[in-house]
Amino acid sequence: MNDDDLLGALLRRVSRSFYLTLRVVPGDVRQPIGLAYLLARAADTIADTALIDRADRLKYLELFREALRESEAGRLGAISKALAGSQQVAAERELLTRLEQAFTLFRSLSPSDQSLVRGVVLTLTEGMVMDLATFPGEDEGRLVALETRADLDRYTYYVAGCVGEFWTDIHIAHRPSLAGWDREAMKRRGVRFGKGLQMTNVLRDLPKDLRIGRCYLPQQELQALGLQPADLLDPTAIVKVKPLLHSLLALTLDHYQEGWAYTLAIPRREIRMRLACVWPLFIGIETLALLARSPNLLDPGVVIKVPRGAVYGIMARSLAIAGSDAALDRYYRRLWRSVAVSE
Repeated sequence: MNDDDLLGALLRRVSRSFYLTLRVVPGDVRQPIGLAYLLARAADTIADTALIDRADRLKYLELFREALRESEAGRLGAISKALAGSQQVAAERELLTRLEQAFTLFRSLSPSDQSLVRGVVLTLTEGMVMDLATFPGEDEGRLVALETRADLDRYTYYVAGCVGEFWTDIHIAHRPSLAGWDREAMKRRGVRFGKGLQMTNVLRDLPKDLRIGRCYLPQQELQALGLQPADLLDPTAIVKVKPLLHSLLALTLDHYQEGWAYTLAIPRREIRMRLACVWPLFIGIETLALLARSPNLLDPGVVIKVPRGAVYGIMARSLAIAGSDAALDRYYRRLWRSVAVSE
């Protein structure tokens, strides 16, 4: 199979909604961004292979990280051999069997792009290591929480905020129209953008994560409310935990404000880059509105998901107004108010 298939059909099968964003980014950054995602997705598959002992997953994840640091694919065969057969999802199994091809493509990037891809994937995998080291179990019987909000902030940086830095650097490297950007200021905004997207995931997936032994709500703040992580398995605990959830919703909205400032700083002629930021941001805020309106975020029977039709509506409307700061801002403000009113 060729490289086009690797960054085309296979990436589409393993990337969920990200593939839509990837298709709209400018063509000259599509390969490094797509490859960074594919490598991170492979590492995530290693970390999530529940049929393999946690210590072995950490070992193979470190082998993957060593291969990336050294641009050396020799260790990848051991990973594929050990883990591919345990994958129940065909696309993830294929991804692991094609790791060496992905690394060959990685080595074909320019040295500067290799450095950026390597940096972001190593940071993302640091978050995966943090997950495996922090949460010892696979079910609610061994439920553990992050200790502090600083730990939560560090986690959201590792698994999403760092992407904002990478996104900024890779576009500045390839898009001359961004030459006037304040790189460090935009990277800080990009980090907040990524953290907002991940905080939305944390809040949306709260009941599911609790039942696989992971509580991302800080232990210290739960204790201040008279709660332990295990208490959250009972949906009636929503009454006591609401102040913390509202605080985290407000934090997520603050992150999105920085993400919106980032998006409006993209030159209007960079329509593709704008859309690649607008779509996840608007869908994220729509998801946050559903979370704010939900009667109980601890109830595992409540599914929080923006309907596909609404997603396509966001994409179509934003495409029509992507060149207008004023029209985009009006749309953003309407979405923003739907969350604020719900709070």
